Amino acid sequence: MALVRMRNTQGANATEIEKKIKRGNALRQSSTWRGSRGSVALLLVALSVCLAAVGLYLTSLDGEITETLVSQSELVTPKPRVFTVQCSEDYENYKRYPGCTPQKCGRAVTDSVVTRDEAEVLRRLAERGLELAGSEGGASILDLHSGALSMGKQFVNIYRYFGDQIRDVFSQEDFQLYRDVRGRIQAVIAETFDLDPTRMYLTKPTFFSRINGTTAKTQHDEYWHPHIDKVTYGSFDYTSLLYLSDYGSDFTGGRFVFMDQNENRTVEPRAGRVSFFTSGSENLHRVEKVTWGTRYAITVSFTCDPAHAISDPSLP
Repeated sequence: MALVRMRNTQGANATEIEKKIKRGNALRQSSTWRGSRGSVALLLVALSVCLAAVGLYLTSLDGEITETLVSQSELVTPKPRVFTVQCSEDYENYKRYPGCTPQKCGRAVTDSVVTRDEAEVLRRLAERGLELAGSEGGASILDLHSGALSMGKQFVNIYRYFGDQIRDVFSQEDFQLYRDVRGRIQAVIAETFDLDPTRMYLTKPTFFSRINGTTAKTQHDEYWHPHIDKVTYGSFDYTSLLYLSDYGSDFTGGRFVFMDQNENRTVEPRAGRVSFFTSGSENLHRVEKVTWGTRYAITVSFTCDPAHAISDPSLP
């Protein structure tokens, strides 16, 4: 995907940023079957059966949503809707932290933590940041903590790459809202799972995502594979998603799917909605492929291990 030109910012700074984007864009360019007629026919039958089985499996990945936990049209307020599940043994393989390590596990959804207006402000922040570059595939990442930004098939650090000119893209008010929202998400997770919020720590990766239907170009673009956050990242104990766009109107596909033993359960994104869950194998999950439009969200993750803590981002 070609880099998207920035919106007009102010004066010479905007021109300089555009030059850097163009430089970044330049960096990225670069048996015949034998045998009887009967055996061939038998082989074709077998092949047809195999293809049908594969097709049925692939269809089932997105087709077997046997329960919608929360639909886009619902408004979950004032209390979160909580779905309790049995904790896995994953946490036994890690050091336990009283007041934080999960004692009860589950998943929850709330529409009371972030307003739709705040979600719109955060979405515009994500749009401005991702306009600086973007992936060539369907998934682009912006991490305000580390500065990582998808650029083609690689990542760049926006704070080093754009320097002080990044202040023409983001404001102190943007970063303050981001920090406030993070704090509210941490508080609702702690309340729901009976935790001490002071013993929970923000951890990496915590990032904005933009997903569309563009064909994947690298492994980073393949966001739809089933995974377990505790296994994938190690440090995760609690995972949350803040949605910044609406399923069904801003995009189709892209639902969040919990993959339980006998059925799949889904959460439909709604701007301002926060979905959160314990990060062990009790919450195996994936995201459906986006089939139309663009899906924006923020992944906000927490750990019980202070050694894996990260700080809130600040504008240089």
